[in-house]
Amino acid sequence: MAGHDPHSIRINDALRALRALVADPDDTAQVFRIIDALSGHNAERTVKRVRRSATGRTLLTDKPAILEKLLDRTTLEKLPENTFGRAYLRFLDSEGITAEGLRQASIDGRRDAAKDTDPDLTFVRDRMRDTHDLWHTVTGYKGDIIGEASLLAFSFAQTWNPGVGAIVLTALIRGNEPSVRKLIAGGFARGVRSAWLPSVKWEELLHLPLETVRARLGVGAPVPYVPFRTAAFKPRQAA
Repeated sequence: MAGHDPHSIRINDALRALRALVADPDDTAQVFRIIDALSGHNAERTVKRVRRSATGRTLLTDKPAILEKLLDRTTLEKLPENTFGRAYLRFLDSEGITAEGLRQASIDGRRDAAKDTDPDLTFVRDRMRDTHDLWHTVTGYKGDIIGEASLLAFSFAQTWNPGVGAIVLTALIRGNEPSVRKLIAGGFARGVRSAWLPSVKWEELLHLPLETVRARLGVGAPVPYVPFRTAAFKPRQAA
């Protein structure tokens, strides 16, 4: 019997995870399960693009441990109030989350992580996971349902990951207000216009003013919206 192909598209797995995510939007592990089931060779294509840029090649050579810096609250708290690093801490505190929590959700959601044999692929995949909340901070999207969907739309424009696209499409279909759909679609548009974030050297930006970082990366000003928290979410009963 042939072994499991880690690049195969697993529609049934994705649908099960998508239904679970709709029922409980706080179940972050389901996001990783959907992405894992539908990504195919998307991660390899992302790595190839990272290799095509000078900064990306430097990242792949040095493989800096961004998670260590993001977990070092003592150092981040010493940064001036207006810096990107301090804004990142404020985002974590406002959402009641940690960088380590996102890492664990990824481990829970991916069944083939241990089968990665390309160290560059492992590095890029882990780095994108570990910097997810930096993307939140720089774009201004909060960690609510609408903010997450908008950031995923931004991410889809950057990576064209089919799993991310499936989640965004579901959010657009279920978004029952034009303003919500507009915000999510706006996330995609911002992702198209922005610098390509997977090859950004985030380590060199944490000490800079947040507005300077936003201007440098071309993400534009945050779009004001009213967050929709899961406490107000009432899942629909399956037919």
